[in-house]
Amino acid sequence: MRPPPPLLLTMLVLAAARPGCEPAWGPEGGCPGSAASDSATCVDLQLQSCSDVAYNRTAFPTPLQHRSRAAVESSSEYVLLSVLHHLLEGQCNPDLRLLGCAVLAPRCEGGRVRRPCRHVCGALREACQPAFDAIDMAWPYFLDCGRYFSGPEEDCYDPLEKLRGGLDIEEALPSSHPHTFIQFTHHSYAQMVRVLKRTAARCAHISKTYSIGRSFDGRDLLVIEFSSRPGQHELMEPEVKLIGNIHGNEVAGREMLIYLAQYLCSEYLLGNPRIQRLLNTTRIHLLPSMNPDGYEVAAAEGAGYNGWTSGRQNAQNLDLNRNFPDLTSEYYRLASVRGARSDHIAIPQHYWWGKVAPETKAIMKWMRTIPFVLSASLHGGDLVVSYPFDFSKHPQEEKMFSPTPDEKMFKLLARAYADVHPMMMDRSENRCGGNFLKRGSIINGADWYSFTGGMSDFNYLHSNCFEITVELGCVKFPPEEALYTIWQHNKEPLLNFMEMVHRGIKGMVMDKFGKPVKNARILVKGIRHDITTAPDGDYWRLLPPGAHIVIAQAPGYSKVIKKVIIPARMKRAGRVDFILQPLRTGPQKFLLGSRRGWPGEEPQEPDQDPLGARRQPTTGGSKPWWWSYFTSLGQHQPRWLLKY
Repeated sequence: MRPPPPLLLTMLVLAAARPGCEPAWGPEGGCPGSAASDSATCVDLQLQSCSDVAYNRTAFPTPLQHRSRAAVESSSEYVLLSVLHHLLEGQCNPDLRLLGCAVLAPRCEGGRVRRPCRHVCGALREACQPAFDAIDMAWPYFLDCGRYFSGPEEDCYDPLEKLRGGLDIEEALPSSHPHTFIQFTHHSYAQMVRVLKRTAARCAHISKTYSIGRSFDGRDLLVIEFSSRPGQHELMEPEVKLIGNIHGNEVAGREMLIYLAQYLCSEYLLGNPRIQRLLNTTRIHLLPSMNPDGYEVAAAEGAGYNGWTSGRQNAQNLDLNRNFPDLTSEYYRLASVRGARSDHIAIPQHYWWGKVAPETKAIMKWMRTIPFVLSASLHGGDLVVSYPFDFSKHPQEEKMFSPTPDEKMFKLLARAYADVHPMMMDRSENRCGGNFLKRGSIINGADWYSFTGGMSDFNYLHSNCFEITVELGCVKFPPEEALYTIWQHNKEPLLNFMEMVHRGIKGMVMDKFGKPVKNARILVKGIRHDITTAPDGDYWRLLPPGAHIVIAQAPGYSKVIKKVIIPARMKRAGRVDFILQPLRTGPQKFLLGSRRGWPGEEPQEPDQDPLGARRQPTTGGSKPWWWSYFTSLGQHQPRWLLKY
């Protein structure tokens, strides 16, 4: 019998060495993977981009047939993992990198290789596919969930376990301390997550934690929520959010919200009637750290050593409170157009052409998901409460009083905080914030200093939410011994401010059959700023005391007008419902709209077109903009990433 050709013999030997290998060849050639039960020689994992995986031993050859560390590091797959977080601008980072490492550097323990779990891959692909579509990139072949991943029956493991590892571990308090004990210390990221999750577990019937996204370096932007029915919007229950640490080196707000979460839980369990009433009638969301990456930079220097700007920006070196769309300039333009809508302004397309931080995107998506009514952003560096607008109506003016149509209401909201803050009410002009004393420790933002891209202006002009900015003190990173005093000064102002969400009116807008009308407009005569109804037809309109003419209208319905009188001492929102009748005759003449159009239209969703024209599909055979990252690879360029 003739001997088999050398090439065929080689293939047979390889097949015999890898039982169960299917003839499904990857782009690099070779068998696409090996069974979890295969024996292997475990070696130390020394790949820099995979240095933070949950294991430290790997094996060669890899499922992609890389036979050495050098082969992996020179591969197009490894290059992709090293730049993917830049290409996707922080989205799905570090999840995708850890998932890719599970294939490029397989986990080896006890002399065998374990595959990552297929369900983890599937969930991540569902979440991250839109990010690839946005930059016109195909899903990487080596993250094929059916080929390189396996099920629990094959003893798979979760490659993302390290992202969750350690954060669910209880950090028990000393036995001498009661459960209501609050430790007035600075909290690292892991400590913050543990405290919030422990608090939510203690008050599981009124609280839960959830993530609104990830920072550029992959840290969860963790929120703790308090409500009588956590996890869902209740009809007629207003939504409040408090955000801390938007600037990473301004840490007092971060700690205040961590303490506030523990306080709300403890006092509710102790039967405090004020706290129980607040949580039973309000849905409260606390985001202690919007910029956890910047905090790490600031914390590395520590209290007393931190500079004025070190850690202020996020990991992309972006100031998050200058990173939101500039809608205020568009507002000033629309305000001069008779009959034009100047609320719920659309995000301009050119905004997506620049750098948009994942933290900023997360906030915008959060705002679109929940019908927030009231918000506060906690800062440091001075002692004052400021309110919109933050951008001057004359751009060349660095300081110019620039009020919103809701100036009276914003002043009431600012005073609700400042008037019960003992240091803001201190009469000494030599104290921190003393230069604001004659103003009552509140100020219109643009009258203090003007800037664009702020979060408060964006809240007001893009949504129904009214947001103020609270500067908690002149020391941005206060020493630990000062934290208890800062908490004592801010506990009552925080509670008093949240209770302000119940000022004004609330109600339902329905048709004659009792069906809720979503996106109906609620107008107040003399205030050129409308709010819209939530999907269930409920609304909340913050209003100062006095007489108001309120109008409800929606496309296809006749408008309804009511006169409302809000007493000065009324602390509960008055109930004002509207039943709209369908139009009987020709089309209604609507007011001229801004670019967003009528509220019946669906609002533009920020993450549907994250970078606008810069990321449109290419034409004429040219390569996408991101291809330049791989030109040095020559014949090994990852053409499998190209869609066209």
